[in-house]
Amino acid sequence: MLNHIWAALLFIGILVAGLTGHVSGEGSVLDAAAKASEKAVMGIALPLAGMMMFWLGVLRLMEKAGVLDAVVRLLSPLLRRLFPNVPKDHPALGAMVMNLSANMLGLSNSATPMGLKAMTHLQELNPHKQSASNTMVTFLALNTAGFTLIPITAMNFLNAAGISNSFRVIIPTIIATACTSTVAVLAAKSYQRFSPQLPDEVEKPAEAQKAAAGGLSMRSKIFLGIVALLFAGMAVLELGPKHLRGDLLHRTGLSSVIEKAAERKAMAEKVLSEQKAAQTQVIAIEPPVWRRVMDGASGLAIPAILLAAVGIAWVRGVRVYEEFVEGAKEGFAVATRIMPYLVAMLAVLAILRESGAFLLLEYALAPVLNLLGFPVELLTLALMRPLSGSGAQGILNEILTRPDLSETVKFTAAVLYGSTETTFYVLTVYFGSVGIRHFRHALLAGLTADFAGMIAAVFFGRLLFALA
Repeated sequence: MLNHIWAALLFIGILVAGLTGHVSGEGSVLDAAAKASEKAVMGIALPLAGMMMFWLGVLRLMEKAGVLDAVVRLLSPLLRRLFPNVPKDHPALGAMVMNLSANMLGLSNSATPMGLKAMTHLQELNPHKQSASNTMVTFLALNTAGFTLIPITAMNFLNAAGISNSFRVIIPTIIATACTSTVAVLAAKSYQRFSPQLPDEVEKPAEAQKAAAGGLSMRSKIFLGIVALLFAGMAVLELGPKHLRGDLLHRTGLSSVIEKAAERKAMAEKVLSEQKAAQTQVIAIEPPVWRRVMDGASGLAIPAILLAAVGIAWVRGVRVYEEFVEGAKEGFAVATRIMPYLVAMLAVLAILRESGAFLLLEYALAPVLNLLGFPVELLTLALMRPLSGSGAQGILNEILTRPDLSETVKFTAAVLYGSTETTFYVLTVYFGSVGIRHFRHALLAGLTADFAGMIAAVFFGRLLFALA
């Protein structure tokens, strides 16, 4: 399924870029793809290698100290229901518990290394190494659901945008992510009946490969013909008179949509920069008690884990330094394995984002969304959130700094952001780290959970913030 989706996103992005004039030059889809590829390696994979080494070392100490075993025994009734195929003493359970706990506390940077370690253990139990097991799919569905107690990122964006009482998003986010997690588990368990695990593929001989690639079906020929025709139209707009594209966009009403979007983006960036500059000049003010307690609790979470891991291991006679180093050794290897998957996914998402495809879809679906009661302003955020975390953050910032939007829409946007996850990124990184090629129903389960989170966010946003 992911092969088809990836190719479709690439085609749509390039063809829409041809319509909007973002094929080449600065700010083009090709420029965005190159920057995204660089970010995938230099900004994500390599920094992740350091975090992987650190947290895998800590995780090994927790295993040696017996901390993970104690936590697993405490949660064993729930874990047996969620992951019935994992033996009760298997180290995968401890890694999954730590990953889900870190996500719950909003410690996303710490959650990823633990999740990758859990996938490594689950791959040991997987009879078909290229196809995701049911346990893997359920675990990934819970990750994409992202049950959260403290939506730190969303609250920080609200504060940065100058919106007071950011704590109001905590309760609706908890409720929405609880709904999302429930739907994620039910979807993963239900879809697995219709998605059997596939045996590992064997490389075909050269003759068989040539025979398989020899002929094209009528459907394939029609598809390629349509793509060629659309590309020809794109070439006419690119090589023809400059007014040709402008006339087309003006007649279809798309030029005003693109111009307004550019103005909103520029205004949002200006407002955010002004607010950040003002914050740096203001003398530190004592934060409210709830904020100080929340920040303090979040800050104490990681030191508490470190003290427990090292302290208990040390008093039990574990060679803490040597075991830490032993656990950290595999961190860099995992980071390098996921680089190709990150480049492939982030590059095509950058092409789609910069092409203007989301703006056109928002323009087309506006009447339907208004009829359903879904705020049109949140559609781009809802579409981007499963695809790209950084892209969704940019859109959230734009929404929060728009003066023409009500606080109800802004708070709802923050809840929607905190109630969903970057599903494509999570699946790409986690499955790529262990060489899984067939995701089975993992993507469908994750997107189902995201959809449930979006609906819950809009519902509770209207219920709680419109009446405030």
